[in-house]
Amino acid sequence: MRHIIRLFTAAVLACFVAGSAWAAGETQLTWYGHATFRIVTPQGHVLVIDPWFNNPKNPAAGKDKDALAGIDKVDYILITHGHFDHIADAVALGKKTGARLVTNFELGQNMAKVLGYPKDQMGYDTLMNIGGRIEIAKGEVSVSMTRAIHSSGMKNPKAGPNQPDFVYGGNPAGFVVKIKNGPTFYDTGDTAYFSDMKLIRKFYHPDVALINIGGHFGMEPRMAALAAKAVHAPLVIPHHYATFPILTQKADAWAKAVKGYGLKPLVMKPGQTIRFRGRHLVK
Repeated sequence: MRHIIRLFTAAVLACFVAGSAWAAGETQLTWYGHATFRIVTPQGHVLVIDPWFNNPKNPAAGKDKDALAGIDKVDYILITHGHFDHIADAVALGKKTGARLVTNFELGQNMAKVLGYPKDQMGYDTLMNIGGRIEIAKGEVSVSMTRAIHSSGMKNPKAGPNQPDFVYGGNPAGFVVKIKNGPTFYDTGDTAYFSDMKLIRKFYHPDVALINIGGHFGMEPRMAALAAKAVHAPLVIPHHYATFPILTQKADAWAKAVKGYGLKPLVMKPGQTIRFRGRHLVK
């Protein structure tokens, strides 16, 4: 009997130690410029949001350089909407890595049919719509799709006199990505400001908000700061700016306004990685 008790105690302690080690694992967030982010979970699952790695702000891209060359592992590709600057490298990356596609149903189907994204790398486990929630990465990650006020369409490679220039891309969206033993991220996508962003704060409690600030095609910096206030995530990171001359070129005014709301802005550099232990930023 004592032998059994010792074995049981040892097993419990082993589980406790293993669980503690896992809980102490880090989550990584890398920004590659424009709207492209990579998340690496404590268990090593890799998620990419809106892959345009070959954008002009990514230091790994440029003349005679393919930024995808150094990317070997991606498990899931999340796409907020169908514009070229959010899906540009999705098909090539999906074919290279076998990543499953997480997006709205119509966009996923049309990316397969029109652009050639492997159809067997999407399905009811990953295609969703606004208001829905899925679990991926063996339960380590949950993804909720949120409202976005924008548009969505893909350039039609077969455009011609009798073919449309753009193909329907479903409803634009944002994502709430919750990492087990890690932070919860809210990515706005390219949405305009809307007052119901306060509900994202209420129901999801994001630790990090990834907010478009470039204006013209999305939120102007003043409204993007107001969005940060509504979402009220402790850490706020800007994106979708300075990539083209038509967009806002600096995040200074936005960051100042965000600080005025009592929040912490973090202006990342393209290619920069930050780390979280649990839900907290590692300094």
